[in-house]
Amino acid sequence: MNAPDTIAAAEAEKPTREPLTKRQQKEAYENNKLFKRIVRQVGEAIGDFNMIEEGDKVMVCLSGGKDSYAMLEILMRLRERAPINFEIVAVNLDQKQPGFPEHVLPDYLAKLDIPFHIENQDTYSIVKRLVPEGKTTCSLCSRLRRGILYRVAGELGATKIALGHHRDDILQTLLLNMFYGGKLKGMPPKLQSDDGKNIVIRPLAYVKEVDLEKYAELREFPIIPCNLCGSQPNLKRAEMKALIREWDKRFPGRVENMFNALSNVAPSHLMDSKLFPFAGLRATGEADPQGDIAFDEEPCATEPSGSSGTVSIVQFDDL
Repeated sequence: MNAPDTIAAAEAEKPTREPLTKRQQKEAYENNKLFKRIVRQVGEAIGDFNMIEEGDKVMVCLSGGKDSYAMLEILMRLRERAPINFEIVAVNLDQKQPGFPEHVLPDYLAKLDIPFHIENQDTYSIVKRLVPEGKTTCSLCSRLRRGILYRVAGELGATKIALGHHRDDILQTLLLNMFYGGKLKGMPPKLQSDDGKNIVIRPLAYVKEVDLEKYAELREFPIIPCNLCGSQPNLKRAEMKALIREWDKRFPGRVENMFNALSNVAPSHLMDSKLFPFAGLRATGEADPQGDIAFDEEPCATEPSGSSGTVSIVQFDDL
């Protein structure tokens, strides 16, 4: 069956009951607003990056986590009203982790009006054999999983591979690359795969993780925890997640500004000579509104203090 138009519609399908209290009415209103916000943000991301085109066959990768469940449901909803025609096929890679409830996803997907495929590959044993005890398994696991999914996409005739990474994943990747990789690199909403044969899209790129958490709870998705990598202690990504959550709590607007900065890049004001021709830069004698005003004070950013409500001034450069 198709995904419900709204959470309120799902509530309407339940047996008649006592009138809702004011608190229940408010909760229903907020829940419906949450659904509409996520749908709108996914639609905007798809439009901004031309993620899905006429005739596409989108392979939606399901892990059993909250993000991929939400992505599948929202894409199914958007497909119903989209001005273009596209197909959806759901794919899960069963990595043969001990205790993995292999019946959950097939049972869930069988109830939906879409084709699906379960790919069985024992990557768990490979990862556990090759990665020393105490070391994180994410890198090898990701490479193995990526290669398998690329192959499956070709076998299924998929033109796009949809992954469930959200806004917070993108920011975490940015910080990880800056802090530990020495790169100014994030996680793009759309890219060509490293084998050159696939286009990978991230429809949840504009969606906050906290919204997906609330949505998953409301929809009661059959979440399958990952006991291969998700439970590993001291992962750097977990540190970045905690850092972003703390910033969002203490400094409202900071995380949003960071995310917006990814779409507002000035190569001439960075230091990568591959992106900007610094070596050949010469004075033209003509005014350039985008040029550096080297002897003016740099613009300052203001953000509310986490405790007193006063405004602190952040100076970006000392000239």
